[in-house]
Amino acid sequence: MTKQHAVSIVVMGTQGVGKSTVGRRLAEALGVAFVDGDDLHPERNIALMAAGTPLTDADREPWLHLVGGVLAERESSGGAVIACSALRRRYRDLIRAHVPHAYFVEPWGPIELVAERVGARDHEYMPATLLQSQYDTLEPLAADEDGIRVSVVSTPEEIVDIVLADYSGIRAEGGA
Repeated sequence: MTKQHAVSIVVMGTQGVGKSTVGRRLAEALGVAFVDGDDLHPERNIALMAAGTPLTDADREPWLHLVGGVLAERESSGGAVIACSALRRRYRDLIRAHVPHAYFVEPWGPIELVAERVGARDHEYMPATLLQSQYDTLEPLAADEDGIRVSVVSTPEEIVDIVLADYSGIRAEGGA
């Protein structure tokens, strides 16, 4: 018999790729809680982003540990899906320090498409001017990382279906 872990999924990527939308729908489909990592940022980070200042690794590190800690805490109640940029491998490793079997979903699209989406929405503190810095920072999921990269050209429903098929396959093999 294979060991099953609680659901521990991080929907990652730049602003405007649909992390929260996909994350909520994925959590609903899996019957677990959804947590928006934006809600976990300290006030200082929010103030920096609102001013158009990209966060440094030092700014992000405590937040990433909090994200990983929240994900780990949720395991006792079946798990969670959390939306968190986790743009660099190093950032994902910090989350994995708390939940080694975390599965990452990377909705991705060309910057021109994502910029259109960002321009059509109103975010509480994340200005569109930070999009380029996020693309500059982004390190796509590597082949040895548990997870999947999916095109944002697909609808949120299609993305969830693609993710569920991949994630279910991994769980059936005794992984995540």
